[in-house]
Amino acid sequence: MHIDILKYLTVIGWTMIKFIFGPVFSAVLDIPFVHAVLLTITGMMLAVLIFTFAGTQIRKWWQGKFGSKNKKLFTPRKRNMVKIWRKYGIWGVAALTPLIFTPIGGTMIAVSFGEKKPKILLTMFISAVVWALIFCGLVVILGKSVFLHLTGH
Repeated sequence: MHIDILKYLTVIGWTMIKFIFGPVFSAVLDIPFVHAVLLTITGMMLAVLIFTFAGTQIRKWWQGKFGSKNKKLFTPRKRNMVKIWRKYGIWGVAALTPLIFTPIGGTMIAVSFGEKKPKILLTMFISAVVWALIFCGLVVILGKSVFLHLTGH
């Protein structure tokens, strides 16, 4: 029982950092499909909740602690974020969060552009459900050895 809880917390914690870790760690830890999907969604949404409601404060603290005084206002990375936001909006950012961004990164982009919190939560939840089903399904269809090989294990 305690080992299962530890496995589940591991999947949730790693999914908060990078979405693909949810299905991969679920496969490594032999977690059943439905549980893997739910844990992956939970991990992403936990990160989304934390950074939706505390993202601005966390960013200010981070910049105060680690930020540079001579930081450029416009960088290629920031320009790309603006392009993505202008072209696709919150739905595009939510759809790309599991693929390109991290749950934290995608949420911070949405918060930075002033998107309303309920809309961030809704779009990220829909994205988490769709991508968790796809990635966990791929683990079942292709087998965990494919994903372990991709991650270097």
